[in-house]
Amino acid sequence: MHIAIGVVVTVLGLGLVSAAIYNGLVTRRNRYKNAYAQIDVQLKRRYDLIPNLVEAVRGYLKHEAGTLEAVVRARNSAHAAAQRAAERAGDPQALQALVSAEAALKENLARIIALSESYPKLEGSQSVRDLTEELTTTENRIAFARQAYNDCVTSYNNAREAFPALLIAASLGFTPAAMLEVIEQPSERQAPKVAI
Repeated sequence: MHIAIGVVVTVLGLGLVSAAIYNGLVTRRNRYKNAYAQIDVQLKRRYDLIPNLVEAVRGYLKHEAGTLEAVVRARNSAHAAAQRAAERAGDPQALQALVSAEAALKENLARIIALSESYPKLEGSQSVRDLTEELTTTENRIAFARQAYNDCVTSYNNAREAFPALLIAASLGFTPAAMLEVIEQPSERQAPKVAI
């Protein structure tokens, strides 16, 4: 009789521990998915601003049609990659495709900004200044949202890999989640040189 009670208590205890682990992992997974949704909101905002910026500079940069078309193509590619990543938040391949598409978009946007600085009329345009400011603000929001997402992914992955969760997480469908990292140019990693 005591053995049967001991077995029941042990099974019940294991069931409660497993349920607690499962619920904790579900909570953390939902947090990182929600955090990615915040990134997605900001990416959509930026994707909506880019065509407006292209139209605002088009009249001034008629001879730069190739650059403007490249920005539109990069924007469309990044938008498609963002949609795929939103459907599969945490998926390493989807996030890597997004990071690559975003790097190409960032490079093309930098070209437009550099060109606009070469044209005083364009740089003086209120609509171009407003759009550039909105894009900068959105970039900052994306960076903050990315940090929050990466924090949530770290929490989820830590919980998933900690004992005793690591014994059951994979069998319950809790796969590792990938962080959203930015491809930086080598020059961005170097400390600025200051002349004395």
